[in-house]
Amino acid sequence: QVQLVESGGGLVQAGGSLRLSCAASGRTSSFATIAWFRQGTGKEREFVAAIRQSGGSTDYADSVKGRFTISRDNAKNTVYLQVNSLKPDDTAVYYCAASARFYLSLRVGYNYWGQGTQVTVSS
Repeated sequence: QVQLVESGGGLVQAGGSLRLSCAASGRTSSFATIAWFRQGTGKEREFVAAIRQSGGSTDYADSVKGRFTISRDNAKNTVYLQVNSLKPDDTAVYYCAASARFYLSLRVGYNYWGQGTQVTVSS
């Protein structure tokens, strides 16, 4: 049974930073891709960033490019999302997701999900 557990969320002022972590119960290297999504109150869930486990290719939503960085530590079975220059619009529950299959797009095909971690950015 695959489990993804997010941590690192919290309340931060605009311009601040956080590092979100996604710890997997199995080996992260067994997944094709691991990603972060987010969902704000009253909004649809949206893609944030993803990383391929083989090769390390990444993809970012335009709204976070240059501010967020996704990385992985396969020895710790953990994927990170460094979030900098936070804005109130970044307020959301952030979810980690994993895909066991390879897809050309890093934004689709996720069938394992964590419970989420809340990020709140005050102005």
